[in-house]
Amino acid sequence: MTRQTQSSIKASTTIAPATEANLGIKALKGVRVLSLALNLPGPAALQRLRTMGANCTKLEPPGVGDPMAHYNTQAYGELHEGIKVLTADLKAPEGQRALHKALAKTDILLTSFRPAALKRLGLGWKELHKDYPGLSMVRVVGAPGPEADLAGHDLTYMAEAGLVPSLALPPTLYADMAGSLLASEAALQVMLRRQSSGKGSEMEVALSEAAQWLGLPRRWGMTQPKGVVGGAHAGYQVYACIKGRVAVAALEPHFAQRLCEAAGLRAGAHLKMTSPATRKALESFFAGKSRREVDALAKAADLPVHTLPPGR
Repeated sequence: MTRQTQSSIKASTTIAPATEANLGIKALKGVRVLSLALNLPGPAALQRLRTMGANCTKLEPPGVGDPMAHYNTQAYGELHEGIKVLTADLKAPEGQRALHKALAKTDILLTSFRPAALKRLGLGWKELHKDYPGLSMVRVVGAPGPEADLAGHDLTYMAEAGLVPSLALPPTLYADMAGSLLASEAALQVMLRRQSSGKGSEMEVALSEAAQWLGLPRRWGMTQPKGVVGGAHAGYQVYACIKGRVAVAALEPHFAQRLCEAAGLRAGAHLKMTSPATRKALESFFAGKSRREVDALAKAADLPVHTLPPGR
């Protein structure tokens, strides 16, 4: 096992300091995490664990390493800040020896292999638990249970959850990032279990289930076109303004009233926030305002409003 040469490209910004500041107490201080997970969900989870105080090491295959290092150097750099990255060929005897030497000193093993691949590598839970009783394992998979060996990716899990309503791609990798949060949550759970039982345990985190969790508001109808936060409420919309857009989230009655007053509309029985007329009036109001004017108005009236550049 040798230290891998790190990318010389430094990210212009890093998520770690702000995240650490928000987390405060290091809940996983002293916990040793070993990750075999590549691409986005695993490294994102590992970075979360590091910010919670864990001592994090990652094994990458020789040669190509983590594909993310090639397709997005900024993401790779930020997610591996403070992570000890080593190389090991897990298909070779030498790599297996290095892996098991590391496992003997590990509290949590994080993986993103399909179950069949784990079995081929001799990393099935029964074997691991027998050899390392105190070791816990968090497995990130695409789909739960028997479907974990099926091919899939963020986009397919999002589509299954009803979160791809058009031909446009989702603006971010929701299933991957939500899965990383569930994986870091699972790491906390297995450590709590070990505190009470003295033994390690295993948890599976499925990206498809993470997407389903994110999709619950849509399934409930909240974000459907007729839902209050899906387009039916005039105070919860994105409006065009001069050289930009306005994200308006005046959902609660006091915010809605304040918004209407700022727009010169008299709130009353005749003015309903679900009325097309109200939406049209607010649309006309914002269409005549610049982003600077809207920002000033939001600050003066204490409105939950955020201006944006024109859509692309």
